[in-house]
Amino acid sequence: MTVIGYARVSTTDQNPQLQLDALTAAAAEKVFTDHGVSGAKTSRPQLDAALDYLRPGDVLTVWKLDRLGRNTVHLLQLVDDLHSRGIGFHSITEGLTTEGPMGRAMLTVMSAFAQLERDTMIERTKAGLAAAAANGRKGGRRPTFNTEDIDQAREYRDRGMSAVEIGKLTGMSRATVYRLLAAANADSAEVSE
Repeated sequence: MTVIGYARVSTTDQNPQLQLDALTAAAAEKVFTDHGVSGAKTSRPQLDAALDYLRPGDVLTVWKLDRLGRNTVHLLQLVDDLHSRGIGFHSITEGLTTEGPMGRAMLTVMSAFAQLERDTMIERTKAGLAAAAANGRKGGRRPTFNTEDIDQAREYRDRGMSAVEIGKLTGMSRATVYRLLAAANADSAEVSE
């Protein structure tokens, strides 16, 4: 029996080390890792590579159920496909394995709860955005700043204000102020050339 691991982080900023450590502790001989890939995406290159790599008698191991499937149906389809190929499945956090009928039944129940958790989180996010909109605020990124915003930030900088002070006056983050001022400086350099 060869343990093959699969890890996934949704954004490139996230670190998969916790998952990798758990897979190493579970005796994974080879680990495939997707970086910056949402679980909702159909194509996950390293998962596809892991599925191609697996042979009968191997066990695909993940740190947590939600690392593998997009939803309950997708997860169960993947596990069913593995089972039909003679490949086992193990989820470390939930302690689930596909060995025997009880293991497969528990996997079905746990994946349904994982789906419920994701759906609940999405509903809470939508409710929060709706509440913010009702109070006159928008979720997500602020719209692109125009030349008036850039000119205003530049004027404040020329008066000797810091990026933090400019941000407080304009409602921009400090990083946005720096970015706008850098863009303004680059535009000025191009004009003078």
